[in-house]
Amino acid sequence: MKVNEIKEMTVAELDAQLEEIKKEQFNLKLQQVSGQLENPARMKELRRTVARIKTIQNQKKVEG
Repeated sequence: MKVNEIKEMTVAELDAQLEEIKKEQFNLKLQQVSGQLENPARMKELRRTVARIKTIQNQKKVEG
C-alpha cells in the first residue's frame, strides 16, 4: 500500500486496515511455523505497511 493511499484514508479506515493487516500477519506466522509459507517477503511488506499506517495515524492525531 502506498503512502498516498494511506494519507487519503480516514482514521476509522486506517483502524480497519490495520486490523485486517494484523490478521493477515497472524495467518502468515502460522504458515511459517508449519513450513507452508510461500512468500516470506510478504511478511516484511506487511510489517512496513503497519509502520506506515501507524505513522500516518499519529500525524493525524497531532494535526487534530
